[in-house]
Amino acid sequence: MNSLNIGDLKIPVPIIQGGMGIGISLSGLASAVANMGGIGVISSVGIGLVHKTANTGYKKNNIEAIRNEIRKAREMTLGTIGVNIMSVITNFSDMVRTSIEEGIDLIFSGAGLPLDLPKYLSNGIKTKLVPIVSSARAASIICQKWLQNYDYLPDAFVVEGPKAGGHLGFKADALLLENNSLENLVSGVLQVTADIKTKYGKDIPVIAAGGIYSGYDMFSIMKRGASAVQLGTRFVATEECDASPAFKNAFIQAVDNDIQIIKSPVGMPGRTIFNTFLKEAVEGKRRPRVCKHHCIRSCDPKTTSYCISEALLEAFKGNMEDGFAFTGANAGKVDRISTVEHVFKELLAEYDTADKEE
Repeated sequence: MNSLNIGDLKIPVPIIQGGMGIGISLSGLASAVANMGGIGVISSVGIGLVHKTANTGYKKNNIEAIRNEIRKAREMTLGTIGVNIMSVITNFSDMVRTSIEEGIDLIFSGAGLPLDLPKYLSNGIKTKLVPIVSSARAASIICQKWLQNYDYLPDAFVVEGPKAGGHLGFKADALLLENNSLENLVSGVLQVTADIKTKYGKDIPVIAAGGIYSGYDMFSIMKRGASAVQLGTRFVATEECDASPAFKNAFIQAVDNDIQIIKSPVGMPGRTIFNTFLKEAVEGKRRPRVCKHHCIRSCDPKTTSYCISEALLEAFKGNMEDGFAFTGANAGKVDRISTVEHVFKELLAEYDTADKEE
């Protein structure tokens, strides 16, 4: 297995831990993954709700929280740390600027096209920019706009397929289309990056995400040209994950039939472990009286069936009666609490087995 090179960043093991909010992947999980040679990712979404220590407002709490989590991660690892910043959050600019000020290694950004992300860089900044896309068209548009407006190209792409957890970059009726399989999506983005290399001489690694659970999955998609893989669900039920025991236990107890697609207040489909809270939300029993946080631009508090920030915060705390868990398609395979080290060893052993059997 080759290491992953993103510009001058050398990542020994081509495994990225996906950003999971609210509060599921903070400095604890991210540093543990980085210590194993992969890329650990802190999720910025709603992070100020987790670390609220003063009544300074939602946006200021978020800024201080992301700063503190990056610093805590740096104290626990010398490895590679990234942050995931959704492009639809209302304080996107503040979160990007703060992360860069703290010297974060990479910024991963999706849930829309982060078309202005390069404008936050300046001379001497080494932070790498990695858009998360769900189509070759999106990758091409980002390359075109970044070149045109900032003379900059992405340092890598994460290609997220329809089996991913959380918010999905597809319409609900397109999730099962063959054209949208992860293999086809990776192939399409690889064509975009090959054209970029021919025209501009820049290597843009492609990282495959969504439904990857085992080392055999890793081998299969990397054989097709992906330089690395991103996993989220696999790292939830680990001792180092920052979520509560009750949140992790929801994954252990989940079976395949529990995993369902919902329409999120953000306006996108999302894959979840369906529970009583979501059933009540569908029935109109969880409508918020007011919007407390104004956290996501695409959320309309007048029509939403529940406050997604409050629901995810309660789930993070372990109160699954008033919240729910986003998950990837393979949550039904999780059957025990493990450790990050064990997950890495298992993934690499399976990858080696697949390689030898090839």
